Amino acid sequence: MKASTLYVLVATVGLSAGLYSLPRWVVQNKTKQLGNAPGGRSTATPVSDSMNVVANTGTKDESTIEHNQPLTPGQQKQVETLQQAYATATPATRPAVAQRLVSFFRSASRFDSAAHYTGILAQLAPTEQNYLRAGDQYFEAYGFAVNEKKTAYLGEKTREFYQKALDKNPNLLAAKANMAMTYVNTQTPMQGIMLLREVLQQDPTNELALFNLGMLSMRSGQYSKAIDRFRQILVNDPTNRRAQFYLGVSLVETNQKEEAKTVLADVKANEKDPQIQAAIKELEERVK
Repeated sequence: MKASTLYVLVATVGLSAGLYSLPRWVVQNKTKQLGNAPGGRSTATPVSDSMNVVANTGTKDESTIEHNQPLTPGQQKQVETLQQAYATATPATRPAVAQRLVSFFRSASRFDSAAHYTGILAQLAPTEQNYLRAGDQYFEAYGFAVNEKKTAYLGEKTREFYQKALDKNPNLLAAKANMAMTYVNTQTPMQGIMLLREVLQQDPTNELALFNLGMLSMRSGQYSKAIDRFRQILVNDPTNRRAQFYLGVSLVETNQKEEAKTVLADVKANEKDPQIQAAIKELEERVK
């Protein structure tokens, strides 16, 4: 499969939004295989967000920063006002200001900064719900990371908060399935596989765990296993476009041309995203 096609498959919002996708740098680097990427350790002085809301104790490492579009003057003024309010807030008012910062950073697509303040909220009120929310926010930021060092740091924070939520409630299967994906490019990728298998032991039809295992099978070139996982999803949810699409890709990769044509035609008829349409066109060329 062309690296450009795989990037479209994973990065496009329509079919792999949010919690279902691997980090973008993972799929852009087609030479990476499970287990040979750096471990998920943070740097000694991590820059945890694109707005640099965490003070650095040393020289800023530019490789850890997401280069987003700059804020408008109005947005810059707003965030400075909010950060000043947070710095001077009392313990009683600090959570409300932190929540306003979360909302601001999310509206500005600074997901790492939003995760930072969501983590602070969880520390201020360490409940299952707050830990879970922090894990979700860090996992979302992890999915948008574009370099290995930043991804490793955000993956570590994701695991930290999800684990705290799971310590309070072991039945949070979505949290466990999401956390599993952060192990993909650490020194211990099998921990992620084991977590996904644990989810399926508790819930054999869990769509997120099946999907993630299918994606990992694709990434390691085990397309027959991926086909099995996506078929399992479609048994219970026949209209799941994500599963249909990746099933089609896996069928192309295993040279099952006729079925691939049928599956891709179904997705093509229902999916309007131009990037997905372009990816399908490329795949259709391979099954003529």
